[in-house]
Amino acid sequence: MKICIFCSANNNIDRTYFEATKELGRWLALQGHQIVFGGVSSGLMECVARAAHEAGGTCIGVVPEIVEKGGRTSTYNDVVITCRDLNERKQLMLAEGDVFVALPGGVGTLDEVFTVAAAYTIGYHQKRVILYNVNGFWDSTVQMLDDLAAKGVIRGRWRDYICIADSLDDLNRHFCRE
Repeated sequence: MKICIFCSANNNIDRTYFEATKELGRWLALQGHQIVFGGVSSGLMECVARAAHEAGGTCIGVVPEIVEKGGRTSTYNDVVITCRDLNERKQLMLAEGDVFVALPGGVGTLDEVFTVAAAYTIGYHQKRVILYNVNGFWDSTVQMLDDLAAKGVIRGRWRDYICIADSLDDLNRHFCRE
């Protein structure tokens, strides 16, 4: 499968996230999955690509022109798909990915997660996004989603299209449901 990874491009975050990301990238490559990601040469993006590459995996970077012009494209990309902007990047990643895994990240990662989820609720696709809950990173997001559901503003059961995984075994179980 093509596993699309959403995650932080920041370097100044907890090292625990880097360790879990490295483990994930290696594991995905060894399982024979391809990685689709933002193609950037920093933060968790670079970490997952490097780990997958070193384990013999294939990385597909979806890179906005502004990133390319700034010289911030990962050298671990086996394939580079250039796009105009972040909106086009999300659409290309949605088209390329079979399933989506969100590692720790900021507003860009949240934007990607909720773009996939919103498109699911409308019926554009049947692809799920999995929040990889490293050290409880996504706990507050899960609480927010539960609160929104309790208030009746979320269409359907959000856990049908946004899953939570606390380990690689959990991720594997979600992949097997595909």
